[in-house]
Amino acid sequence: MAEGRRRPGDSEVHRRKRGKNVALALALVAFIVIVYFVAIVRMGG
Repeated sequence: MAEGRRRPGDSEVHRRKRGKNVALALALVAFIVIVYFVAIVRMGG
């Protein structure tokens, strides 16, 4: 890719932030799933 034709969000800083955001989103989803299953188990399902 030519240096003058870079897309916004293509820099190393943006890539690092995007990776951090994806990891945070996955952690949040995992936490929600765990809470959901704990609630189901506690209700005797």
